[in-house]
Amino acid sequence: MILRNGIKMDYPFREAILSALPLCDKFFVSVGQSEDETKESLLAMGEPKLVVIDSQWNLHLREGGKVLAQETNKLLGQLPPADWYLYLQADEVLHEADYASLQSAMEKWKNENDVEGLVFDYLHFYGSYEWVGASKKWYRREVRVIRPLREIQAYRDAQGFRRAGRKLRVKPAQARIFHYGWVRPPEKQRQKLLELHRYWHEDAWIEKNVSKDYNYDLNVLLTPFVGSHPAIMEERIRKYSWDFPYNPNSVKIPLRERILNWIEKNIGMRIGEFRNYRLI
Repeated sequence: MILRNGIKMDYPFREAILSALPLCDKFFVSVGQSEDETKESLLAMGEPKLVVIDSQWNLHLREGGKVLAQETNKLLGQLPPADWYLYLQADEVLHEADYASLQSAMEKWKNENDVEGLVFDYLHFYGSYEWVGASKKWYRREVRVIRPLREIQAYRDAQGFRRAGRKLRVKPAQARIFHYGWVRPPEKQRQKLLELHRYWHEDAWIEKNVSKDYNYDLNVLLTPFVGSHPAIMEERIRKYSWDFPYNPNSVKIPLRERILNWIEKNIGMRIGEFRNYRLI
């Protein structure tokens, strides 16, 4: 994991790390220069498997989130040999119910060199812990387990990975990523966006596009979450409560998007989907 200002941006980074530790021999976190107590919070966890590394981010690199890939690749270059590397972003949490199937997949494909990574199914929570993104804007899958090969590097803004510039050949991880990047109280979400957008945009763009009175967009296609959250998230979910008056019957979706959603729901095809990987 790479991390900077994790407390300031209200990331569930501790929960993310704790969700990964049962699967790992060591978990490395590269911490950039922060304006909060992110590093101190990591050290206070007292986890023997946790290794904290200092890093200096290039904060002048404000294009396309490239600094995130740069920092991820710096960390990859410092990791020891392993069967696999598990990569998590600071708002991505694993569910304990998936540990067995994920471990089985890692063991099954460990000696199959054609398999360069494992791809996870995503649940993108939006606005509250009760609603999940259901439109084409949310990617359905992404690679989070990779081979420990020097040629495998983070791609673009570190959403995924490439090997020598080409897409990774992957198998399903048989596991989920619970993505909480869009679920925190509105005032905290605004603070997160103000900070995060600095990796993509100049200050003038941020000032123009991030509202001072931030509210979640209610005209988005969401579906109710059915199931359980990772156990490690229970305290955080109890702690936070805010009004998210979402009404799916009030959502007005453009005709083209409605047609594409119908095709996906009934035929299983997502037209125009961007995939950072190749299933084999």
